[in-house]
Amino acid sequence: MTPRAPTASGLDDVVAAETELSHVDGTAGELVIRGHRVEDLVRNATFEDVCGLMWSGTLPEPREREALRVPLARARQKAFELLPGLARALHASDPMESLRAAVGQIWTTGDPGEDRLLLTGAIPVFAAAWHRATIGLPAVAPDPSLNHAADYLRMLSGTPPGRERVAGLDAYLCCVVDHGMNASTFVARVVTSTGSDTVSAIVAAIGALKGPLHGGAPGPVLDMLDAIGEPGAARKWLEAELDAGRRIMGLGHRIYRVRDPRAAALERAASSLEEGGAATPRLLMAREVERQAEALLAERHPERNLRANVEFYTAVLLEAVGMPRPLFTPTFAASRVAGWCAHVEEQRRVGRLVRPASRYIGPMPTSAPVGRRTE
Repeated sequence: MTPRAPTASGLDDVVAAETELSHVDGTAGELVIRGHRVEDLVRNATFEDVCGLMWSGTLPEPREREALRVPLARARQKAFELLPGLARALHASDPMESLRAAVGQIWTTGDPGEDRLLLTGAIPVFAAAWHRATIGLPAVAPDPSLNHAADYLRMLSGTPPGRERVAGLDAYLCCVVDHGMNASTFVARVVTSTGSDTVSAIVAAIGALKGPLHGGAPGPVLDMLDAIGEPGAARKWLEAELDAGRRIMGLGHRIYRVRDPRAAALERAASSLEEGGAATPRLLMAREVERQAEALLAERHPERNLRANVEFYTAVLLEAVGMPRPLFTPTFAASRVAGWCAHVEEQRRVGRLVRPASRYIGPMPTSAPVGRRTE
């Protein structure tokens, strides 16, 4: 009998590709994006900078930022022109359902560079338009003079955002642009490997992100903070949740065995908002909940190192910049699309169909032929 090859449930630890785009070290708690620590990008870069890094391999010089800002602004304008044909998508009850349907209406240009610009420009336009439709307001046209983060916030509210809020959203967009071979990135690469176009790959990635096991739970983190009410009530509330067998939102990660480096980067970004005069009333609460939750989990599950993940401080930061809770996952997509597009190009260069094997565990045929008549 031929020995069975080991099966990796969920493809854990299976290397499916070599990539120059990001490195995740779950033991050391390190995320490197094309040679740069994520903490440094969050602190110093704009989203346009990170797009340049993902797509070309180098961070643009300050004087080169305009060369990225202008075509990205033009892409937002092109996406806005598509809105009249997206009425049904923009009135979907679920924001990710809306985003998937809207992006699916984009026609590929046949030029991967043009496609990635249009897709990256389109997601914040579509997300903002959906939000405004849900509250009975018309969509706001993009302002080509603004950078991507500032224009997204302006399209949401209809008013120019303050500098601190723009910096906070830029920090978030830089932080989550790529993260190894996660589910949505893998899906995008699989679709690309068939020879399909960039738009199809990104629609598939959005479909993967729509699932709650990948799209995450930053909204429920805020629900948790709401339920706790004030820092002094944190331990008692957390104990009751653990006693009931429920998980603590924003704690633990499939890869990281230490604190998620993105949680630390986003906590610092929230602190910068506070120092800049923007109110972040959640920050003190979040820090206390994190401290108490990690202590309780260490007591009850000493064999597991459950620490804060990216969702924990995503919730705090996005609320502070004025992002509505239903748009937390679409805003994640507004960043990750740049990473997806970079992976699409990398996979296209590989030029090999992704076709993993499976192991059949069903019944085998009997010796009697199927369907033989008996007289």
